[in-house]
Amino acid sequence: MATMQQVADRAGVSIATVSFVVNGTKYVTPGTTARVKTAMRELKFRGNVVARALASRRTRIIALLFPTTGNRFSPTTSQFFMSAAERASERGYHLVLWPVDPAGDDLDDLVSGGLVDGVILMEVRMDDPRVAVLTDLGVPFTLIGRTRDSSGLPFVDIDFETTIEDSLDHLEALGHRRFGLVLEDLDGTPMAGYAPHLRVESTFRRAVVERGLAGAVVTAGPGSDGGRQATSDLLAADPDVTAVLVMKDDSTAGVLVGLYTAGRRVPEDVSVLSIASSEANADQHYPRLSTMVAPGQELGIRAADALIEQLDGTSDDLPHFLLPCTLRSAESTAPAPA
Repeated sequence: MATMQQVADRAGVSIATVSFVVNGTKYVTPGTTARVKTAMRELKFRGNVVARALASRRTRIIALLFPTTGNRFSPTTSQFFMSAAERASERGYHLVLWPVDPAGDDLDDLVSGGLVDGVILMEVRMDDPRVAVLTDLGVPFTLIGRTRDSSGLPFVDIDFETTIEDSLDHLEALGHRRFGLVLEDLDGTPMAGYAPHLRVESTFRRAVVERGLAGAVVTAGPGSDGGRQATSDLLAADPDVTAVLVMKDDSTAGVLVGLYTAGRRVPEDVSVLSIASSEANADQHYPRLSTMVAPGQELGIRAADALIEQLDGTSDDLPHFLLPCTLRSAESTAPAPA
């Protein structure tokens, strides 16, 4: 492995100058910095991360906090993580995925130990105790999601209200008047009060009333079995339903099977629209699902930017970004049956 002295010799500078560039502890002219970094690349020199952290009192590590409960790592979540990690790397930080208790009881060890400079918090609930813990600890953080009152918090989130309105616009234009909504059953779990579900449900219930439509809401348990049972519950609540919005990736296949089992063809008899999902998930199903595609990549990038700008002191603005899902029409939606 190359040494700092070898880098200095290659760049034609002193070892102290190399140290200043590596640790960022003193101004070095752009031209000299470029020569040092070129020498580092050519010699495959890697600075000592621990030494840099000690010198700057910063680790340049940020954590993406993810709840330890249940199987909540979906393809959309993976998009958040990968895009945030790539953006952090571009800006000189390392991002790690860090499982935490939904109550936030283990956050003190992570933050007080000086392991990370800041955190991005995912899977946010309306009244999320982790937000209060992070605020009390004084650690910089950004949310991917919103609490009940996020006016004083930095966040990026899917605009679920607009997404549901757009979904109904699309299906209503196809002639549908009777709707169902399938959500994950989180009652009695640590994720009860999950903000996206509450926002989607409240928007759906309000919108169908305002539009003069019929709307039924059911919840699904885990996996395909949960989807089949949810479909049975939905058809019992409204046997004439012609359009179903599903916001639960792991139960979507069960919803489709449940409809077929009940003698309902998709999309000839019932249209199915996947909410806040991914194209990759949609393409796994037959028929291919029409989907309100979550802006996972952009949310990850914006979340990383929002946190790093706090850490670097480059912005005094409190970021509030809302991004709606975009419609990708495929094979599971069609005009309502006559």
